[in-house]
Amino acid sequence: MNENKLLLLAENVVKRLTMQQKTLAVAESCTGGWLSKLITDVSGASSVYKGGICSYSNEIKIKLLGVSEDTLRTDGAVSYSTAMQMAQGVRKAMDTDIGVGITGIAGPLSDNTSKPVGLIYVAVSYGDTIKVVDLHNTFTEDVRLNNRLSALETALNLLSSTGDF
Repeated sequence: MNENKLLLLAENVVKRLTMQQKTLAVAESCTGGWLSKLITDVSGASSVYKGGICSYSNEIKIKLLGVSEDTLRTDGAVSYSTAMQMAQGVRKAMDTDIGVGITGIAGPLSDNTSKPVGLIYVAVSYGDTIKVVDLHNTFTEDVRLNNRLSALETALNLLSSTGDF
């Protein structure tokens, strides 16, 4: 997946959210704000996109997104529960209909835990529903880039394929 294809997905997401009159906010860790960039590259995104938090550190995950210290201690920053809390936390912090949380190990170096490079969690929170997808990528070339692209594609596909928000 290249950035041009991702931009087409982002355009679809903005169009869909505009039609449904829904708002979006994102919390990103391993993608470093790239999802926010893709969405804001779309003309008209300001009508649906409220903003994003690049929560690369646990401190920011706790302070700005409300991720539980217990979750970070027991499950780690790269976990199903952290991604879920990031999505819910950014949604609450920015008062939006939909929140996205992305956390993972992009590589090529690990995070000094037993979790493998390529483990990424992408969560989407809306209404009383939350969807979390876990990726177990095993790229051998351009590892960091490909892991990040995979996370972005997953997030945009989740936003595109989920029923009415």
